Amino acid sequence: MREKLNENPIAQAVLVGVLLVAAVVFLFGRMGGAGEAEEEGGESAAGAAAVAAVAAELEAGAGAIELPPPGSGIGAPPPPPRPVVAAFDAGNTVVLLFVRDGGIDDRLVAQAVRRLNAIGRVSTFVVPAGQLARYVSIAQGVDLNRVPALVVLRPKRLAGEHDSASVDYGFRSAESIVQAVVDARYHGGTLAYHP
Repeated sequence: MREKLNENPIAQAVLVGVLLVAAVVFLFGRMGGAGEAEEEGGESAAGAAAVAAVAAELEAGAGAIELPPPGSGIGAPPPPPRPVVAAFDAGNTVVLLFVRDGGIDDRLVAQAVRRLNAIGRVSTFVVPAGQLARYVSIAQGVDLNRVPALVVLRPKRLAGEHDSASVDYGFRSAESIVQAVVDARYHGGTLAYHP
């Protein structure tokens, strides 16, 4: 079982999640009074049963375990806004530009992003930094840490092949923004670089 756990990162994530749930159930079960102990016993048993079920699946060699969709669990980041999800589901290349109000670089990059309107099947969204919380599931995925930030999501049909998103920081010319979209749409082989 250890080899299967070491080779499957999804299984590792699921096991950590189940252990965290079991720890939370255990801690909250111990914090209650004597009257609550009887009620919590059922939840503790359910948590232990869930841990045992996942462990049995891992031991039996069940390949990928289905994870819940984003935003569905307690404490999970909310899903991205509907227009972004709809554009991604439609197969468009989604371009998100996170900007700071009043920033010179931010204003120039926002103007350069308008050039993408001439390219088909590209959906652009300019997002003020104050609304970043609505996009936290994407921001966490690309490890966003400053603005202006240009995030380009690969079209859905290509998203599983390589990294599904890229992030570039600071000033970007219109040409480099168009190139980021072209790179995101690339479908083909890659060659190793040998200096």
